[in-house]
Amino acid sequence: MTAVTPLTTGRRPPARASRGRRGRTGWMFVGPFMAVFALVFLAPIAYSLYLSFFRDQLIGGTSFVGLDNFRQAFGDDRFWAAVGRVALFLAVQVPVMLGLALLVALALDSGRLYGKSFFRMAVFLPYAVPAVVASLMWGFIYGTRFGLVANINEALGVTLPDPLSPSLVLASIGNIVTWEFIGYNMLIFYSALRVVPKSLYEAAEIDGAGPWRIVTSVKIPAIRGALVIATIFSVIGSFQLFNEPSILQKLAPNAITTYFTPNLYTFTLSFSGRQQNYAATVSLVMGVVTMIIAYAVQLRGMRKEA
Repeated sequence: MTAVTPLTTGRRPPARASRGRRGRTGWMFVGPFMAVFALVFLAPIAYSLYLSFFRDQLIGGTSFVGLDNFRQAFGDDRFWAAVGRVALFLAVQVPVMLGLALLVALALDSGRLYGKSFFRMAVFLPYAVPAVVASLMWGFIYGTRFGLVANINEALGVTLPDPLSPSLVLASIGNIVTWEFIGYNMLIFYSALRVVPKSLYEAAEIDGAGPWRIVTSVKIPAIRGALVIATIFSVIGSFQLFNEPSILQKLAPNAITTYFTPNLYTFTLSFSGRQQNYAATVSLVMGVVTMIIAYAVQLRGMRKEA
């Protein structure tokens, strides 16, 4: 007998060609993002790094100076004073803001708050107000000659401390930022609380845990990841502080200097001092400082979570 060979309708494509088609398909999806990422993130960093190696001088024009701009930045008292100021702002304002946001989120999640939907929207609403508008609004409230503080002084015959004085202006800016971002962080915490399994609460109640013990031993540990993320965002936002002091500077020029924050100092160097090369250097140094601190916060949060 003769063996019968089965008929085949076509050839199976080689494995290498199949992988190549899958690779091209993947790059079709990833490519647009990579292009935008390179354009708006990598290219500005590369250009800033390029600028940091040059200096525009009155005699000789733009010349290559190597690492001289970085040496100047590390010895710049104004720059490090601005870094210390935002570090103090971070150490005080961020815990207060995140603590209040956590309290609001826990109150909403408890189910014992009357008008929960309205309260949630009311707390979140300031986040929808642009930072420029919020700064102008609070600047009018802080005013001792034309604002709410002035009206209270006149109506009650008292003299309240000036919120825009050099000793209080940082706390006043912290109040504005806290008012703006409590709702944003509250939404992060509340969303994390909503996905915590109810069985954990039931098990804790069976073991005899009260409401406070459930909060400290179940709810807060369950949303540790959200707490770490919110802390990292707040750390980055604190070092990027610009809008609020920039707007309030017109109302309190003696309290808010041109180097009040690193970003404000960079803006002044670039657009008022015409020192774009040194401004790029300061921006790079500040970016590295922010990255290191944010990464340290992430590592500490992950270690606790583990």
